[in-house]
Amino acid sequence: MAYLNAHYLKLKAGYLFPEIARRVKAFAEAHPEAASRIIRCGIGDVTEPLPPACIEALHRAVDEMARRETFRGYGPEQGYEFLRSAIAQHDFRNRGLEVADDEVFVSDGSKCDCGNILDILGHQNTIAIPDPVYPVYVDTNVMAGHTGPADDSGAYAGLRYLPCTPDNYFVPEPPREPVDVVYLCSPNNPTGAVATRAQLQAWVDYALRHQSLILFDAAYEAYIADPALPHSIYEIPGARECAIEFRSFSKNGGFTGVRCAYTVVPKTLLAMDDHGQRRPLHPLWNRRMATKFNGVSYIVQRAAEALYTPEGQAQVRQLIDHYMGNARILREALQACGLTVYGGQNAPYLWVKTPPGWSSWQAFDAILEKINVVVTPGSGFGAQGEGYFRLSSFNSRANAEEAARRFATMKW
Repeated sequence: MAYLNAHYLKLKAGYLFPEIARRVKAFAEAHPEAASRIIRCGIGDVTEPLPPACIEALHRAVDEMARRETFRGYGPEQGYEFLRSAIAQHDFRNRGLEVADDEVFVSDGSKCDCGNILDILGHQNTIAIPDPVYPVYVDTNVMAGHTGPADDSGAYAGLRYLPCTPDNYFVPEPPREPVDVVYLCSPNNPTGAVATRAQLQAWVDYALRHQSLILFDAAYEAYIADPALPHSIYEIPGARECAIEFRSFSKNGGFTGVRCAYTVVPKTLLAMDDHGQRRPLHPLWNRRMATKFNGVSYIVQRAAEALYTPEGQAQVRQLIDHYMGNARILREALQACGLTVYGGQNAPYLWVKTPPGWSSWQAFDAILEKINVVVTPGSGFGAQGEGYFRLSSFNSRANAEEAARRFATMKW
C-alpha cells in the first residue's frame, strides 16, 4: 500500500492564481465577445522582451554549446563561479555589504527556494508569517507538515500570523512572544509596502534576542527608488547572524520564463540541532542543493551575468522605469475614482481598498465583468487581505493606459 502526504489534503481548494485563471477562462467562454478585450493585471508576470544584453549573451552561449571545445555538461549545483562572483560583487560588496561568492546559491526561482529552504529546517519551529502574504510561504509550510488544518477564515493552526494593516504601514511588527522562523518580504507582495531601516532593525534585534531565523524575500528590491529604504536585510547590522535572503532575476531582468534566481546563506548563520548545539546552515543548504538540484543551465547563467554589465544595468533600469510608469498611470486612475491606493511607488504592485461593502472577490468579479480587467482579490493573500485587491503594473504601456481609461468608467 502506497500512502500519500496527507498534509497536501489540508490545502485550500485551489492555489490563488490557478483559481483566478479558472474564473477568467469561465468568463471568456461565457462572453466570447469580451475575450479579446481582457487585460490581465492580476498575476505579476512580466511582458517586455529580455534586455538586449541578455539576448546577446544567450546567443553566444548557444554557439559555445554547438562546439565540442566549448560545450558544457553538468555545471556546479550551486552556480557557476562567474555568476556567483558577479552577484556578490555588484549586489552586495559594491554596496559595502559582506557577502562571499560561495555564500550565493544560484537557483531556478526564489519561489522555489522559499519553499525548498524548509528542507533544512526542523518541524518543531514556530513559524510567523505576515498577513496578507505571498501564498507560497503558507502553502509550503502546510505541505511540509508544519501546520494543523485551516479554519473557516483560511488561517492554519500552528502558524503565527502577523497582521499588516494601514496602521503599521503594511509592515509586520515583531510579536511579543518568541517565534523561531519569520518570513519577511520587502518590497512586499502583495501590498507594495517597503520596510524602513528602523523596521528591519527591529526585526534583526528581535531575531538576535530570540535566536530566530529571518527568511527575507527581496525579489523586488530593484524597484526601490527611495535612497533611504534598504535593498537588503544585510544592510542591517547583525543580519548575517540571523537572516537568509532570496532574490530573483524574474522582475528586474524579465526572467520569469527564463528562470534564474539566487539565495544568500551566510556562513555565520547558525540554528539549533536536536541536542541543543548551534550549527551552521550554510553546509546544510549546500548539501541540499548538491543532492536535489542539478543547477541552472549554463546558457541561462550567462544571460544573468550579462545583467551586470554596464549595458545590462542600463537596460534593467529601462525595464523598471517602464513598469513603474505603468504603476503611476494605474495609481492615478484609481485614485481619481475615489479609491484608496497603497504601494506602486517603490514596488510594482498596487494594493487597493475595495469600495465600502464590497468583498475582494466581489470586486474581482465586478471589475472583470464590467471593464474586462483582471485583478487579484486580496483575500487570496490572507484574512487581512479581505477588502482589498492587488493590481500588477507588469504590462505593456498600451494595456496600462487602456486599463486606466476603463477604471475611469467604473461605477463603484
